[in-house]
Amino acid sequence: MNGHRPGSRRLLTRAVPAAAGAVYGAVVRPRLLTWGATPEEAARAYPGDDLVPGAHASSTMATTLPAPPAEVWPWLAQMGCNRGGWYSWDRLDNGGRPSAERIVPEWQHLEVGQRLDSVPSGHAWFTVAVLAPESTLVLRAQLELPSGRPFDTRYEPPPRAYVDAVWGFHLRPAPGDRTRVVVRTRGRGRPGALMRIMDVLYNEPAHLIMQTRQFRNLRDRVGGTL
Repeated sequence: MNGHRPGSRRLLTRAVPAAAGAVYGAVVRPRLLTWGATPEEAARAYPGDDLVPGAHASSTMATTLPAPPAEVWPWLAQMGCNRGGWYSWDRLDNGGRPSAERIVPEWQHLEVGQRLDSVPSGHAWFTVAVLAPESTLVLRAQLELPSGRPFDTRYEPPPRAYVDAVWGFHLRPAPGDRTRVVVRTRGRGRPGALMRIMDVLYNEPAHLIMQTRQFRNLRDRVGGTL
């Protein structure tokens, strides 16, 4: 016999996951949600934040790219499936098509309200919500769940289950002719309790993986190391 009573084992079984969850919530998750960002960058407000009031999910990630904003912007302006791609894991978010490795003039035009396909089929998309060339690009996705059908709150009320999220890119000049890129996400949806669970278990880790990959690939492109 190992000397442990069944009650003690049950208590230990419950205590370990609870302790692990507490550590993740207090230490790991805040770092995951602010990867690369300074405390000041994470705390400040950005254009587009007001599009999702009462957001139950938010992240602020950042990196420094080796080129000025005027040279970074064209790569962001041509993002989208059936355009330049997303510069992340192409097999996951661009239908297996390689993202662009050069600036394509016909993909440089952007305007507020324009749709950028989020999937190669074109059945879902981001809408350009805020646009200030060489400074700010905020994309918004409003999707009914579980169908994934886009909707627009300007013309229809939110469905029974939905997600409403923004993905914002904010560029600032940095010393050495470089660019500080801060990426802010905010999201809300229904049912709220389920969305919060999905955020912690899936959406937040997935965003970290995809966003850091995009940072790396943008750095290679603007730095000319392809």
